[in-house]
Amino acid sequence: MTICARVLERFNLLRPLNNWAQSKTSLRGVSGVSSGQSLHRKRGFVWVSSPKQMSTNLERCDPGLDMEAGIILSASEIHVGDAINAIKGGKVIAVPTDTLYGFACDACSMEAVHRIYDIKGRKHTSPLAICVGDVPDIARFAIVNHLPHGLLNSLLPGPVTIVLNRGDSSILEKSLNPGLDSIGVRVPDSEFIRAIARGSRNALALTSANLSGQLSSVCITDFESLWQHCAHVYDGGVLPSGHAGSTVVDLTKPGTFKILRPGSAREETTSILKRFKLDEAP
Repeated sequence: MTICARVLERFNLLRPLNNWAQSKTSLRGVSGVSSGQSLHRKRGFVWVSSPKQMSTNLERCDPGLDMEAGIILSASEIHVGDAINAIKGGKVIAVPTDTLYGFACDACSMEAVHRIYDIKGRKHTSPLAICVGDVPDIARFAIVNHLPHGLLNSLLPGPVTIVLNRGDSSILEKSLNPGLDSIGVRVPDSEFIRAIARGSRNALALTSANLSGQLSSVCITDFESLWQHCAHVYDGGVLPSGHAGSTVVDLTKPGTFKILRPGSAREETTSILKRFKLDEAP
């Protein structure tokens, strides 16, 4: 048995990946997949990697730990339902995004939100962002009618967090980030977490999967000491974007923008905003 297969077997991943590869409904638009290849989702698309490539990624993660079966699951289509059930049950899960691994829960479950703060050792006064499945969903939670037509669709899905005013029509619980009139919103370019958000029919509270103040996680073993606090940890391998995280941009004021955190996509984000005639605030 190869190193890759031994690791997958230990983490209860071999069968789900093989089943997915055999499922015709999951391979729509994908051709030429041989029996020696495994499927993953990356940035919203199905992509194929060889066992050798997968073995290299897993060895970089150094996943040599014995964990209770069922905690570690592949970030694949067949496990979306498990993740949705965990979210609806008020649990915290760990998921890959298009930038970093994050902790996610139902944004309207204050018990779950408080659990995220406790897991991270984070002050409850530090705000959490939310994640939604699709760009049109943002209008349910924040004010967007002051933005140029097409701007959000140009920025998202992608590695950008948009800070917007909530407004009186927001369906977000007022107890989320109390005292703040604004909310950071993400639509990651990652089909797995977006499918979870769609299925939960609500926004997900989302924050990086790490202890507060420590380096962000690009691999599940980066936060292995925190696995025990999650209902499930969904493994998407080593994320390629580095530790920079998303670019955070304030769009609360009409006609202007302000970069609050450079993140991994500042240049591209700034270029798009200026193309839509927004001025950068000092």
